[in-house]
Amino acid sequence: MWWHYLLVFLGALLFDIVPFPFLPAFTIMMLLQIIFDLNVWAVIVIGVAGSVLGRYLLLLYAPLIAGKYLTSSKNKDIQFLGDKINENKWKGQLFILAYSLLPLPTTPLFLGAGISKLKPKFIIPAFIVGKFTSDTFALFFGKYASDNFENIIDNTLSWQSIASLVLSVVLLFSLFFIDWRTLIQNKKLVFKFKIWK
Repeated sequence: MWWHYLLVFLGALLFDIVPFPFLPAFTIMMLLQIIFDLNVWAVIVIGVAGSVLGRYLLLLYAPLIAGKYLTSSKNKDIQFLGDKINENKWKGQLFILAYSLLPLPTTPLFLGAGISKLKPKFIIPAFIVGKFTSDTFALFFGKYASDNFENIIDNTLSWQSIASLVLSVVLLFSLFFIDWRTLIQNKKLVFKFKIWK
């Protein structure tokens, strides 16, 4: 049924539009693929399209959230970090690609890119390649694992899933509380906790 694939698109979009650490979009893609016995390749293409749209929208509204909730000094600090990433476009692209290939939430990456006002054309192409590749592996492994559904449920609270969540929180903490200008310019690690308006 066509509406099953619409659910895949909307699920991936909703999972990747949120500005806080959440389950990776491939989890809803995998769940719907298993429940409705959908074509894996169609789920990958449609799900990645939903993820990309969700992350694109996050890029667009992240500056609004930052402007409303973060101090101007923290906004300038994150924009400085984005400027540094933007200085060497190839290294930036490789970083985004490598990060997107890892089984890590990309929320911190897109929040930072959005707040620092990186252009979508700088981040989205590398994200598409990384997302398509990592989701393809995840869904094919998921299809294999669907034969062992009980093991998936048992591994929901595995050390890997907990470590991924903890790492995502650490990355968000680093993005918001490290004084990036001081770290990059003076090679000195300084934390600033007064970032909220």
